[in-house]
Amino acid sequence: MKIKLVNKSHHPLPQYETQASAGVDLRAYVPNPIVLKPMERALIPTGLYLELPLGVEAQVRSRSGLALKKGISVLNAPGTVDADYRGEVGVILINLSQEDFTINDGDRIAQLVLARHERATFELVETLSETQRGAGGFGSTGIQ
Repeated sequence: MKIKLVNKSHHPLPQYETQASAGVDLRAYVPNPIVLKPMERALIPTGLYLELPLGVEAQVRSRSGLALKKGISVLNAPGTVDADYRGEVGVILINLSQEDFTINDGDRIAQLVLARHERATFELVETLSETQRGAGGFGSTGIQ
């Protein structure tokens, strides 16, 4: 799949780090370091603009290493970039740790995964088919 991209940053184009990587890293494009205090959130620019084909979305997700080691997460994970959006890709980061976290220009702050999707039409009905699970949710299948 080819994706048209405008890069207004001075960073390299996003790339897959390994042969089997599902996502590409997004880098912060900030003129000055941004300090996220504990429980603080901020919209971090990337300098990237995408033109996605119809039926494809770009999902902005947390980087697992940042989440585990530093408590930094994408707040609306996954964030969705729709095919008709032409603005800058921004990343809403939150600091869930107890320590300040500094974001510098060029830091890898999130990952972008492309995903195909379908559009649905909704049919109003009076009942749904029965399943073994039924309405059980939120831990109803147990923990082991």
